[in-house]
Amino acid sequence: MMNEKQLKVSVNQAKLLGNALRIKIISQLLEEPRTAKQVADLLGETGGNIHYHMKKLYEGGLIELVEEKQFGGVIEKYYKSKSKWFNSDGTEPIDPVLKDDYLSDDSTALSIRLSLSQKQQKEIKKEFRLFLEEWVKKTSVNTTDKTEEYSIGVKINSVKQKINKQEDDK
Repeated sequence: MMNEKQLKVSVNQAKLLGNALRIKIISQLLEEPRTAKQVADLLGETGGNIHYHMKKLYEGGLIELVEEKQFGGVIEKYYKSKSKWFNSDGTEPIDPVLKDDYLSDDSTALSIRLSLSQKQQKEIKKEFRLFLEEWVKKTSVNTTDKTEEYSIGVKINSVKQKINKQEDDK
């Protein structure tokens, strides 16, 4: 089973994740190792396009080569995702499209305040993750419908402000 822990990523790695096709590729590499050709077939994409994006994900350290098999005169390379969830260090969102100053053509902001116990907070995080995973699956198959790429983020903040360490030292 895939590790549920978030993989901390650098700014450059976060940029690699700012692409819906790469997220679809990662979703196909979660449960079992696959070749670029297998992923292309599953996603209904061209092999060359998928190979290019998988190479970028591999070079960026987000997927790993787990096996090589000789098949005729060809070496098949099998890759697996290092995680299903990625998070950047710091306060910046992992996707720059989710920054407050990004001028989007179509944007929806939803927010609500809830009083949650620690158990409820963990439960709601889990439910949001499952919800987003389901939508990755739903949108991983190419359809004839015209699509547009959207960035979707869920941020859960305590209203209790973090105390600045430097202010404590004064």
